[in-house]
Amino acid sequence: MLRLPIADGDLAALIVSTSFAAGLNVYATVATLGLLGHYQMVVLPDALNVITSWWVIGAAAALFAIEFVADKIPAFDLVWNALHTFVRVPVAALMAWAATSHLSPQLQLLATLGGGLIAFAAHGGKTAARAAVTPSPEPVSNMTLSMGEDVTAIGLTWIATQHPYVAAGLVGIALVSTLLLMRWVVRAMKRLFAAPDATPAG
Repeated sequence: MLRLPIADGDLAALIVSTSFAAGLNVYATVATLGLLGHYQMVVLPDALNVITSWWVIGAAAALFAIEFVADKIPAFDLVWNALHTFVRVPVAALMAWAATSHLSPQLQLLATLGGGLIAFAAHGGKTAARAAVTPSPEPVSNMTLSMGEDVTAIGLTWIATQHPYVAAGLVGIALVSTLLLMRWVVRAMKRLFAAPDATPAG
């Protein structure tokens, strides 16, 4: 449990894990990390202590409640996720930037870019999975997928504060799986929208 000031290696693992979690559900990630910091289950870098404020925790929790509903509505969830490209990725990058404010500008920039890219990969995988599931006429698969993402974001954030290297390892596996999933979805979409062969002339 990271109750002591976070070492740089642990911090890197924490950034990797929470960035991925933010790419899935940024509000759940911020609320969970804020609560863990508020109750001193993890000692966050000074620049990140702002998220331990009840104002930030409350706002994140309220937005999570809205997303909990919106993200489970077939078709609308695609619009919601598209718009959140401009929320999840920047917030993950901003948290990485704040968490590494004590490091050199070069390392801080590297961490910021890394956090943003990891969040973008997680967000892209989530969006690709939704694009594959949404056409299904039944809502159960869509709701199950959304619930899984919510649980993963919260659980991964918690694991990152207790066992950062385990969480980072899980993210590594998830990133590889995400790349494979996105390739499969792209190929499936190409086959779906491919122009049918011309009918031979008579």
